[in-house]
Amino acid sequence: MQPYAYPLAVLLFPGGLFALVLGLALKGVDRRLAARLQRRVGPPLAQPFFDLVKLAFKRTMVPDIASQPVFLGAPLVGAATMMLAAAMVPIAGVYTPDPALGNLLVLLYLLAIPAVVLMIAGSASGSPFGAIGFSREMALMLAYEGPLVLVVAAIAVRVGHGQGGWASFSLTEIVAYQARHGAFLFDPVMWPALLAFLAFYPANLGIIPFDIPEAETEVLEGPLLEYSGPALGLFKVMSALKSVVVLSLGIALFFPTAPSGVAGLAVQLCKLLLLMLVGVTLVRVSCGRMRIDQAFRFFLKWPLALSLASLVAVVVI
Repeated sequence: MQPYAYPLAVLLFPGGLFALVLGLALKGVDRRLAARLQRRVGPPLAQPFFDLVKLAFKRTMVPDIASQPVFLGAPLVGAATMMLAAAMVPIAGVYTPDPALGNLLVLLYLLAIPAVVLMIAGSASGSPFGAIGFSREMALMLAYEGPLVLVVAAIAVRVGHGQGGWASFSLTEIVAYQARHGAFLFDPVMWPALLAFLAFYPANLGIIPFDIPEAETEVLEGPLLEYSGPALGLFKVMSALKSVVVLSLGIALFFPTAPSGVAGLAVQLCKLLLLMLVGVTLVRVSCGRMRIDQAFRFFLKWPLALSLASLVAVVVI
């Protein structure tokens, strides 16, 4: 990759503008499908775009007791981080990230930053609801990060063993390995890891049943309660970009195979839509919100056990 290609990958494709438009479109589809499943008409597909434009022209109100630099800087850091993360996820047959951008371990660190940003935003606002959202976000993050690390370790060890080594954390090598030997989606040894990763989706994306830090009926959006205008819009941008990153990461880890060129991009978009329907929309319309203690026990009981079982199976077999 040429030096000038780095900013293009981060700002235009596959990160930046492309990922933002795709993320907002996926959110529009999610909201419309959820409404149909609940026998409602629902908003137009372009409603997330309308919301973002509306927020761009509104005034950002900063509470008097808030730390203004932290309050305004937190959403900017979150959005910029997700733009970088989107450029690190490969698209089979279409885009291969340069190793200089980082590997899977770096991506895991970047995926943790939006949760940290929400915690910082909640504490910087000075709102008691933000403080409650901070504590809930921290507890939930501690619960789902453990299973995620074990899932990544299981995949890295599987690819490393297949290449005659120990572990490979290169997303490019993981995708190439599955192109040669078959997708992990069809590998029984990796099925527990796949189930654990599917549980990670709603928790990381902050949707029901794991929207506990921002529960509207309990803590009034929690960390985001005091945000408005462009600052709130940046949080919407961060959320849209994170949706693309997390969904694309699942595809790269378990089912990346696709033709090259435009056909490969079309296949990627179809996979994203399918994952959005199965892993996000159906989950949030069919479940009620968990309490934070229920969510914590759930992740330490089921996803942790599944991811650990997959790691042990990979090492032993």
